[in-house]
Amino acid sequence: MRVINYLPIAAFCLMAASCGTGKKQAELTGGIQLANLDTTALPGTDFYQYACGGWMKNNPIPAEYSQYGSFTILAENNRKQIQGLIEELAATQHEAGSVAQKVGDLYKIVMDSVKLNNDGVTPIKAELEQLGALKDTKEVYALLGNLQKKGIVAYNVVYVGADEMNSSMNAVQTYQTGLSMGEREYYLENDEATAKIRNAFRAHVQKMYQLVGFDEATAKKGMEVVMAVETRLAKAYRSRTELRDPHANYNKMSMEQIKKDYPTFDWDAYLSALDLKDVKEIIVGQSASLKAAADILNTLPAEQQALYLQWKLIDASAGCLSDAIAEQNFDFFERTMSGTQEMQPRWKRAVGTVSSALGEAVGQMYVEKYFPATAKERMVALVKNLQDNLGERIQNLSWMGDSTKVKALEKLATFHVKIGYPDKWKDYSTLEIKDDSFWANMERANKWGHAEMVAKAGKPVDKDEWLMTPQTVNAYYNPTTNEICFPAGILQYPFFDMSADDAFNYGAIGVVIGHEMTHGFDDQGRQYDKEGNLKDWWTEEDSKRFDERAQVMVNFFDSIEVAPGVYGNGRMTLGENIADHGGLQVSFQAFKKATANAPLADKDGFTPEQRFFLAYASVWANDIRPEEILNRTKRDVHALGKWRVDGALPQIDAWYEAFNITEEDPMFLPKEKRVSIW
Repeated sequence: MRVINYLPIAAFCLMAASCGTGKKQAELTGGIQLANLDTTALPGTDFYQYACGGWMKNNPIPAEYSQYGSFTILAENNRKQIQGLIEELAATQHEAGSVAQKVGDLYKIVMDSVKLNNDGVTPIKAELEQLGALKDTKEVYALLGNLQKKGIVAYNVVYVGADEMNSSMNAVQTYQTGLSMGEREYYLENDEATAKIRNAFRAHVQKMYQLVGFDEATAKKGMEVVMAVETRLAKAYRSRTELRDPHANYNKMSMEQIKKDYPTFDWDAYLSALDLKDVKEIIVGQSASLKAAADILNTLPAEQQALYLQWKLIDASAGCLSDAIAEQNFDFFERTMSGTQEMQPRWKRAVGTVSSALGEAVGQMYVEKYFPATAKERMVALVKNLQDNLGERIQNLSWMGDSTKVKALEKLATFHVKIGYPDKWKDYSTLEIKDDSFWANMERANKWGHAEMVAKAGKPVDKDEWLMTPQTVNAYYNPTTNEICFPAGILQYPFFDMSADDAFNYGAIGVVIGHEMTHGFDDQGRQYDKEGNLKDWWTEEDSKRFDERAQVMVNFFDSIEVAPGVYGNGRMTLGENIADHGGLQVSFQAFKKATANAPLADKDGFTPEQRFFLAYASVWANDIRPEEILNRTKRDVHALGKWRVDGALPQIDAWYEAFNITEEDPMFLPKEKRVSIW
């Protein structure tokens, strides 16, 4: 099941940990695992290879992954722990309607391969027939709403989230989404690698139609419809780089105006099917893509509309049907697009399904058993420490004026910090888990989530709601609530080591915290004020100086050749690169202050400063397949792991000093060419 998140949160991409030690520094280790290094490499030539080469050699990519890193191993460990909790519930009967019954039964349903294969396409047959019966295009709008409630998104999407100009209130909004291959570039670019994927997609779509029972001629026609519709949509889509402009993606319109601008679109039928009533206004995210969708819906014959919607159903349900259908789906989306060689074992897919559909129920079990209260306490202290140090850096910036500094410090002081798990857990009492089919349960789970979302329309934003589950190995910053969040799942090694000293922990978790804080002041986050409103609070001169300094970062990452003839996208990855830069600067300063009165000793042949940067690099120890490099370069707002090290560290003066990097070293950048923001 694909989870779609329309909120503009900035996630760290599987990175974080805990803080503090509670022991005297002298008793602690250096934290660096020497086997992870490749000392045949030179720090100033390829620091990533130097810091992570041993790890990469000793940890080849398993067949079920397109990329495999130190954080992947942590996620695997978490998943095994969750598996134990779930299987314990699945082994016994529980009261109908209880959380234990829902968790255990859903797991068993996903694990029942015999039933899945015997059922084949039966779970979606009635829906396929309903869509195939479409005769009048006027009927399509209610169908679109009903499909979206069940997790099947076509053409565009309507959701409820914080109004960015009035962040305390939730509003009805639209957003461009629904392309089967995810990114517009797969439909529009004509380089050899992209064209190959596009041709494979054509074959995949036709094959999937046939697997669910369509004859070859109809399957071919369906494929042609899918390509025609989604190519038209792709041409109207904004790129991921263009989507980084929050003002361009905010167009609030009254219902009177939206009906005037999109007169052929039956808004009443659509919104009614979505259970959205008395909608007075909608925030349109991308006007061009919505217009393209309206035009297609108005001109595409009913027969072709039916074929396209049938495809969206097939695509959404593929992982919940027979092995033959699931394997074909995997073959394209994972093997062809990302280079993954094998599907994950069924138990992993089952754990992922339960952890998604009943996320906080699983999370509550997880934190009760595996998250110590001391970890949360230490994290609170470290976050405060990093906050203070970012404040000092803001006060000392030479390029930022006093009036902007005052407002920046106010925003920093009002960060809403979330650590570990929510204070109030979600209530899943109205979600039914039945022994009918995997897909039917996913539809009910999606409808439950949709109902929870639309109930917020026109109501105040709950700033205590979590946008990630506690077991998630990740962290995020959300600009509309001005919050930073560190779930329990990431608050452990390799991001935090209870037995290691401050050099290691500030280099790992300290940088993570600084990273999330800096998101509040990156190219996107800086456009939101302390209340989370999209509001310009910078002086014109300070904005210009920020943009000039940020352009240095853009140019640097644009120049990185990530694969032969393929270059990074410095503008698309700017926010994450700025956050890495700020995280390193802020955490290194905090580390030096924390140890100023009791300097740390050299350990394992490395100075404390060297261990700080080695700890940071070790977080990004990672093997990745060539196909996934190309895939991520198109879609991921994060730079590749190697370049979050070899692209970030040459901008940091302290790194040069720690490893005696000189102009003779290939990674050396003259000081005047380094990024200087935070």
